[in-house]
Amino acid sequence: MTLLISTPPLNVFEQMAFDEQTVRLRPSAVTLRFYRWTDGPAVTFGYAQFLSEVDRALATQHFVGPRVRRPTGGGVVFHTDDLTFSLVFPSKSRPAEIYRSLHGCILAQLARAGQTVCAFDKTIPASAYAPSVNHSANACFVNPVENDLLAADGHKILGGALRRFGECVLYQGSLQLPCARTNPLYKRAVTEAVRTFLAADLRPSGADENWLQSARELAASQYQTPAWTEKF
Repeated sequence: MTLLISTPPLNVFEQMAFDEQTVRLRPSAVTLRFYRWTDGPAVTFGYAQFLSEVDRALATQHFVGPRVRRPTGGGVVFHTDDLTFSLVFPSKSRPAEIYRSLHGCILAQLARAGQTVCAFDKTIPASAYAPSVNHSANACFVNPVENDLLAADGHKILGGALRRFGECVLYQGSLQLPCARTNPLYKRAVTEAVRTFLAADLRPSGADENWLQSARELAASQYQTPAWTEKF
């Protein structure tokens, strides 16, 4: 069964935990979820990022909100007014193929919604994908990589990170456009893109209480702990 799942507002630790629980509970199914956030900005950073470098980067931005290590890769992402979403699905495709196809579908839907968007297609060195760039945390929306989406002025508006759990893929994405969370056109564009990407219908459904409770427990036992935050 393919689901467009909804949850009540969650904090940043619960968001990460809910995505991991989705992989555990529905590894062979398609699940799309748009984050609903509790109040206040938050930061997520890639699994392999060094915390000392992340904190230095946050200090330069005078950021004082919560931050959490993601289960996926990528760089530092500020969550203020972005449309944040996750997609869990079975796939044997290579990561580059997934990014190219999924982001291409999102690009097409954003264009239909009136956005002038292009894909970043320049060849860049492998070092650009490293957790640390010149001994500083990789700022995800400062340094675009292949298949990220750019606005007409060249700044990055969509990026994603994924992790494979066997044949199950967890993708976490962020669309950073003005009023992205509240403009229904953007959520519709991503939903239709996923339907096209996976040739799947998506049945709206709320998360049951057991699912939510298991995510909250995982947030407390893992994502909020120093052992996870200070992993590297």
